Amino acid sequence: MIFEDLDLDSDILDAVEYMGFRETTPIQEKAIPVILRGDDLIGCAQTGTGKTAAYLLPIMNDIIYKRPAHTHTLILVPTRELALQIDQQIQGLAYTLNITSLAVYGGGEGSAWDQEKEALSHGADIIVATPGRLISHLNLGYVKFSDVEVLVLDEADRMLDIGFHDDIMKIISHVPKQRQTLMFSATMPPKIRSLSKHIMKNPVEIALEMSKPAEGVLQAVYLLEDNQKLPLLNSLIADKPEYHSILIFSSTKKKVHEIVRGLRSREYTVEGISSDLEQKAREETLIRFRSRRTRVLVATDVLSRGIDIKDINLVVNFDAPSDAEDYVHRVGRTARAETTGVAITLVSKADMFKLQRIEKLIGYQVFRAPLPDFIAESHPASPDHRPSRPRSGKGGFRSR
Repeated sequence: MIFEDLDLDSDILDAVEYMGFRETTPIQEKAIPVILRGDDLIGCAQTGTGKTAAYLLPIMNDIIYKRPAHTHTLILVPTRELALQIDQQIQGLAYTLNITSLAVYGGGEGSAWDQEKEALSHGADIIVATPGRLISHLNLGYVKFSDVEVLVLDEADRMLDIGFHDDIMKIISHVPKQRQTLMFSATMPPKIRSLSKHIMKNPVEIALEMSKPAEGVLQAVYLLEDNQKLPLLNSLIADKPEYHSILIFSSTKKKVHEIVRGLRSREYTVEGISSDLEQKAREETLIRFRSRRTRVLVATDVLSRGIDIKDINLVVNFDAPSDAEDYVHRVGRTARAETTGVAITLVSKADMFKLQRIEKLIGYQVFRAPLPDFIAESHPASPDHRPSRPRSGKGGFRSR
């Protein structure tokens, strides 16, 4: 379907065309008509499927029609990075539409607080906020949400995972009961359904087939000991000079620092990003990675969802993710927009059960890549953790 087939204002269609989009994604095709009707919606779709535009376009369509003098839409998100990304997408679409927005998130400078207070007091068309920061403003009594018409919970599953349930419910107590509520989630655990029963009215459910890495992702698993991970990673990176953008996920902030130290090289730049960095430093780090001034970025889970970094050549799970769904989202950082990419997961003996959960979820065994001889010889694996004979077929990793 093309956007012209949807009941969107001509100014919205012009903005979409200006951004270079013509055909809808499946979530956009299904969700936009529902939102335009004013129905509540639960949308289940994974990273990279265009879900942000799926709710922004009909919301902005309504704002153009009504031109409200108050905050029309409140969007809640789990991370500062996602708040900024959505705000940037709004600004890109609204370049000619005279729609105002503001991202409200922690970790900024003092001037950011004053700007947020002004928008929350007098109204921006769309507020994009992290729950914790918004609660801080709400507690001071000047936030005006009495006329909010649309509430959006984006990455709802992740917000619940990191403990924002009570904050979400407190925020919802400040918005009208008569509203449209949209919930977007990459997964649909029972706690999402429980939340929806308390805050939504007869929601339409759209669940796209998910939990499968894109066809363009060449996947591989290395079975190894923890002390073999850094030597192997250094070898893989050195062996692929054509990979200009490499994203490595680690399970802890401490390990991010260890990996960065272990990958230091005179030939390329390595940086780490985690919640230890101030917001300005995190933004600058991401800019350097996007612009390819930094070749290797080591990150905690903060980047596994919701960050729009295009053309990543290689994603490495330094640690197998505990949540099988997170594997799909991490792997989804590469091979986006019909490109190809490589995703490698380093699995220690203690994490074999995590790999089994991942393979059960995606429906096939990921190719077991044999360790290079020098790794196996210098740090031999225990007998019960040696790689099985590699399987060919879907998911196989091949040198490019």
